[in-house]
Amino acid sequence: MQEEKTTVEPELEQPKEVELEGVKEEEITKEELMKRLDEKSEEAATNYDRWLRVSAELENYKKRVEKERSEFLKYAHESLIKELFPIVDNLERAIEHARTKNASSALVEGIEMVLKSFNDCLGKFKVKPIKAIGAKFDPNLHEAVRVEENTEEEENTILSELQKGYMLNDRVIRPAIVVVSKQPELAEEEKLQTEK
Repeated sequence: MQEEKTTVEPELEQPKEVELEGVKEEEITKEELMKRLDEKSEEAATNYDRWLRVSAELENYKKRVEKERSEFLKYAHESLIKELFPIVDNLERAIEHARTKNASSALVEGIEMVLKSFNDCLGKFKVKPIKAIGAKFDPNLHEAVRVEENTEEEENTILSELQKGYMLNDRVIRPAIVVVSKQPELAEEEKLQTEK
């Protein structure tokens, strides 16, 4: 005995009237559809414009973060290097003092070797001294603490360096403290004669 399988076909439902924003589908005119299409097109264009702006802002943010990261890595060890400068200064003073007091040449040579190794180490980290003596005074690189009258040098020429200045990559991390030349003041009689 075989059982007969019967399938019941579902009744097809009649399409219901779809209500769009309070208006039945049958009542929507072509003009209303075009108006709604235009509104949605404007909305899509606005959203696309916003998306483009946000995408551009994100790209700019990524570039800015990468630049900041690069700058940070370039100057990350700046504070440590600044802490080493007094040691270098003291080694230079020790060498000067030892030479003036006629200390043993072995002592002077030893201190010079330590100073050289310090300077080599600083050089590996892109630290270089600022040229001062004989150079023109540059307020971006030098800090003048005294002005001396001098007829042998041009005005604003650095006569002596009281403390060495340093740059890290392209940034001044310690300006050179210097003495700058100045032309002597002319006496009153000489001024009057040069004015005539």
